[in-house]
Amino acid sequence: MAASDDEEDFAALFAASEEGRKRERRIAAGDVIRGRVIAVGATAAFVAVGGKAEATIDLGEFRDPETGEVQLHEGDEIEATVVDDGSRSGSIVLKRVAGRGGHVPGELEQAFAHGVAIEGLVTGENKGGYDVQIGNVRAFCPGSQIDRRRTEGAQYVGQRFRFRITKLEASGRNVVVSRRQLLDEEAAERARAVWAELRVGSVVGGTVSSVRDFGVFVDLGGVDGLIHVSELGHARVAHPSEMLQVGQRIEAQVVKLEPDPSGGRGRVGLSLRALAPDPWATAVERFPVGTNVSGTVRRLEQFGAFVELAPGLDGLVHVSRLALDRRVSHPRQIVSVGDTVDVTVVELDVEKRRIGLSMVERARQAKAAGEADELRDTEQVLEQSSRKTTLGTLRDLLTTPSKPKR
Repeated sequence: MAASDDEEDFAALFAASEEGRKRERRIAAGDVIRGRVIAVGATAAFVAVGGKAEATIDLGEFRDPETGEVQLHEGDEIEATVVDDGSRSGSIVLKRVAGRGGHVPGELEQAFAHGVAIEGLVTGENKGGYDVQIGNVRAFCPGSQIDRRRTEGAQYVGQRFRFRITKLEASGRNVVVSRRQLLDEEAAERARAVWAELRVGSVVGGTVSSVRDFGVFVDLGGVDGLIHVSELGHARVAHPSEMLQVGQRIEAQVVKLEPDPSGGRGRVGLSLRALAPDPWATAVERFPVGTNVSGTVRRLEQFGAFVELAPGLDGLVHVSRLALDRRVSHPRQIVSVGDTVDVTVVELDVEKRRIGLSMVERARQAKAAGEADELRDTEQVLEQSSRKTTLGTLRDLLTTPSKPKR
């Protein structure tokens, strides 16, 4: 009975071992793998790539072009592409970038077959694109493939870049490469990392990549976020370019996230207004009821005119408070957008974010003051007139000298 149990245990362990062996993925040419440097030789380094497998990588890939110093040490972690899985040379060979350092036979063919990045020097510009030197092979990069967004005046000639071979014909005499493919893949990878970190309410940094009439696009590192014109600040702006310029570094708050289920770009809504102080927090202290202040007419409606008292603080002058002793059917009869007007705060409700204004309070006060002055003057005149017309007291009559008779 015990022997039977042991046999069952052994069978289970063996099955588990076989299952684990099946799950192990064999390293193949074209794979991008990570490994740890276990030894550095005279011309190559040995890299542990999982299990008991070891690979080699040429030290020329890590040599500083100016000093010639090898910038690789035992224990370093590196990421590289398998250009030979051992089927040709008997050992696994790695390349960080093909075309750099030493060459293995059929390197271009391997790079083309497995999509391995290859390094080249842009040697000249011609009609339609650029000449790229890869070792002793001359390749062509179309103008549309040299960058993700071709920048006017950008200097590519004389620069070393990573490319992907998109066409290889005539035994290597016709080679077409693309840098944009690699840049797009790198951007997509960065985008995945950025999306994984994005949260509504979080503050992110980015660079303004485009300014449009409706808002500003911000590059968050492979992901574009949009600051709608209404989210640029508490104050209204005629155009986003009044606040931000392309290339400007900013911080904004994430207010909306709409990932694309199909793996597309998705939408990220950003806001600068959310990070700015709320002007309503100090509205009571700045504009108490009864305050006389100047403002700018920002909008006209049938029922009244909206006047900006401060950035983010607009008050309404109702149509009935636009003029004194005159019926107004529409605000445009009195004011125009952009006018500077004197108003009086007659109502303030911070909770509802409402400010009631009046353009007639000063006139009404002035009229009332004028009427009061006029009434006072009238009373004084009447009082003086009343004194002159009264006979006076008996004493006044007795003491008044009589006129001599003629």
